[in-house]
Amino acid sequence: MRSLVAFVLAAQIVGAPTAEQAPPSFSSSSTRPSFSEWLTGVRTEALAKGIRPEVIDEAFGDLDAPLPIILERDRAQAETVFSLEKYLTRTLKPAKIEAGREMLARYRPVLSQVGERYGVPPSIILGIWGMESNYGKFSGARPTIAALATLAYDPRRSTFFRTELFDALEILNRGDIDAASMRGSWAGAMGQVQFMPSSYLKFAEDFDGDGRRDIWSTPSDVFASIANYLVGHGWIRGQTWGREVRVAPALARQIASTVPHQNGGCRAFHDLTEPLTLSKWRAMGVRLPNGKALPAGDELASMVSGATRHFLVNHNYEVILEYNCALPYALSVALLGEAAEGSVSPHVTPSRVKTRRAS
Repeated sequence: MRSLVAFVLAAQIVGAPTAEQAPPSFSSSSTRPSFSEWLTGVRTEALAKGIRPEVIDEAFGDLDAPLPIILERDRAQAETVFSLEKYLTRTLKPAKIEAGREMLARYRPVLSQVGERYGVPPSIILGIWGMESNYGKFSGARPTIAALATLAYDPRRSTFFRTELFDALEILNRGDIDAASMRGSWAGAMGQVQFMPSSYLKFAEDFDGDGRRDIWSTPSDVFASIANYLVGHGWIRGQTWGREVRVAPALARQIASTVPHQNGGCRAFHDLTEPLTLSKWRAMGVRLPNGKALPAGDELASMVSGATRHFLVNHNYEVILEYNCALPYALSVALLGEAAEGSVSPHVTPSRVKTRRAS
């Protein structure tokens, strides 16, 4: 198994392109229209798509030039490589776990209602919420329309962001939020769930029934939208995400040399082994963290390995990867939620987190 995991040090953005997808440099052409001319064309197309004139006027306001800070952030995306263990140490800090416990206690009734309706455990919803916006404390302050217009005008990924820009205008047209309040990341990811506009239109939910799908400030809508996104990508009700396992160093080397990796999906999938049944993993000598034998059975699981930690993960883990395709991100979601619930596993450093293990 490869012990290093690459990820992009940027906001976790649902549906956004990664740095590896972007052309290497920015180029301009004398034949390109000015930003003002380009924006006139966008306004005309928006009207043709049925966006109300007053919505267009409010959305673009006094925007007369691309925002330099957005282009700076776009160019500055840096890919950094951490070991799986170091990433988990950085994300599963005691303060974040404690904050998760407080949020779970505060919102337990609505989280339970959402979990029952969608079949997604509250711990997974809480984990994504914690990873995406630190439980709603920070979801970005950039004006979404201006950010998307800047990136749509930039030729690097103009097609993707132009589509997202029109989707953002459609959200305004529906009245779910006003332009001044529509804020998020530099790349246009919005609200406490960090949805791109296209994901919002597909998966955002109005759980409280007030007529607005409010992923910016309504907790029940935030939780239901996260759950609906996962369900929309194939979440299986009643199935766990996986488990941590014990793998002796010699066995880890054997698995790395004999069990092939997956070759489909995004880059993270290439660091997952092909799925094997629990019975086959058990026969190889993979054990539970407490040293007991792994359960036998036909359940399929892939292995994720760091230098010293190993996990068997199933289909629902791969669904979490649809939210952000980075192996340590998906593990952090699952483990953060478990820790907040009090079912602390060895990865959470029990000596620093005072809680009772679940029996």
